[in-house]
Amino acid sequence: MKPEKIIEKHKSAIEKRWFDMVIDTYPRDTSVFLKREKNPFSNPVGEATIQGLNGLLNELGGDIDRKRVSTYLDPIIRIRAVQNFTASQAVNFVLFLKKIIRELAEKENTAASELLAFETKIDEISLAAFDIFMSCKETLYSLRANEVRNRTFKAFQRAGLIHEDAFTETGIPGVEGLNEARGNGGEAAVVDEKDPLGH
Repeated sequence: MKPEKIIEKHKSAIEKRWFDMVIDTYPRDTSVFLKREKNPFSNPVGEATIQGLNGLLNELGGDIDRKRVSTYLDPIIRIRAVQNFTASQAVNFVLFLKKIIRELAEKENTAASELLAFETKIDEISLAAFDIFMSCKETLYSLRANEVRNRTFKAFQRAGLIHEDAFTETGIPGVEGLNEARGNGGEAAVVDEKDPLGH
């Protein structure tokens, strides 16, 4: 039996086992809650995960559409991107499906060539998951950098080292603006363009 037919025949069981394997990657207390709580409003993480896995199984049952796959992966990956997962830990849940399908394929006498072709589709999904994860991480790093920058500039303002009108059109203080500021002694606070924080 082809893997696509196996999914059609055993979809509910596959989805439940895959969900459990994904949730087990979280800390024990969290995983127990995510499995137990069925209310989607009380358990949005569990709901987003099960809906995403369901959509991915639908895609694997036929021809894969990369755009739809990304739509199903995105909420799952976004959640995992803010956890303490490495890149491999965050996306390896996709590969869990190989183990599930292989066990069922053995019972259904699936040809090796058909199984290999199917697993290539799973690999494609795992690569898409990695791309989404890296995009999420880049966004998080950018937000954190902006937060640190804004805290630093506010500290400069409180210390009287920068004037409000020193901001550039982008909202970021320019070196010229910083150098126009006056210290407590009335002397210009000269800022090195290469190291504006004076490190």
